[in-house]
Order: sequence, then C-alpha cells, then structure tokens
Amino acid sequence: MQESVIYQSILQEEALTLIRRLLNRKVGALSDDLQAQIQPLSVTQLEELGEALLDFDALADLVNWLQTHQVA
Repeated sequence: MQESVIYQSILQEEALTLIRRLLNRKVGALSDDLQAQIQPLSVTQLEELGEALLDFDALADLVNWLQTHQVA
C-alpha cells in the first residue's frame, strides 16, 4: 500500500501542507511564485526542506534553499 500512487499523493499533499504552515510561521507569507516552486517537491525533498527550515532566519534562506534544490 505504501507504494500506491494514491498513498504517495496523499502523503505528498500532507507534507506540503505542513511545510507551508511551518514556513509561514518561520519566514512569513509565501508569494505565489515561491508556493509554485515548493508545490512539485517530492516527499523526500519536503522532508529535507522541513529540516532545513529550522535554521531559516528570513525569506532569503528559503529562496537560497530552493535555488540549490531545484527539481530536475
């Protein structure tokens, strides 16, 4: 079941929702452009972003992280 497309989709959406909420608290409201860059991240990338955001002090930290973790 963990490998099913539906399960992965739900897991990705829940991770995305959590990361967005955490980022809003940490660095403020996200622009539509930043949200569009975060949207396609995989669950693994969202987990990495979730860990990295603990060290963010400003929105620029998120922008830098996204630039170094572009989706191929």
